[in-house]
Amino acid sequence: MTIILTILIYFVAIEHLGIMGIEIWGTPTKQAELFGMPLSFIKQPQAKAALANMGIYNGMLGLTLGLTPLFLSGHNQLVMTALLLLFVIVVAIFGSLTVKKQIFWFQGMPALVTFLVLLTQLV
Repeated sequence: MTIILTILIYFVAIEHLGIMGIEIWGTPTKQAELFGMPLSFIKQPQAKAALANMGIYNGMLGLTLGLTPLFLSGHNQLVMTALLLLFVIVVAIFGSLTVKKQIFWFQGMPALVTFLVLLTQLV
């Protein structure tokens, strides 16, 4: 795996850990601003629980992306990372269609660029 690809993968992993932090521990004002939702909605207990749930998913995704190189190598590592990046891309597309268009640019584009670089290693 190239250094550039490794840096990109860790960037996406760290980004998702940051998203987790915002979704779980962010202030309601910051969450409302970043996710394009009304503050009154964000302050509801059900919305807080839903954001925390999404935060766990993002955190586990970031953790898995970051730890994959420790547990897998070679072709298996590339395939696992490709699957995780595809997951991010699909979720970002869905988020941009249902929540806020900028989600794709912030979350999906780094994963897409990383995925495309990774494809050069798979072929």
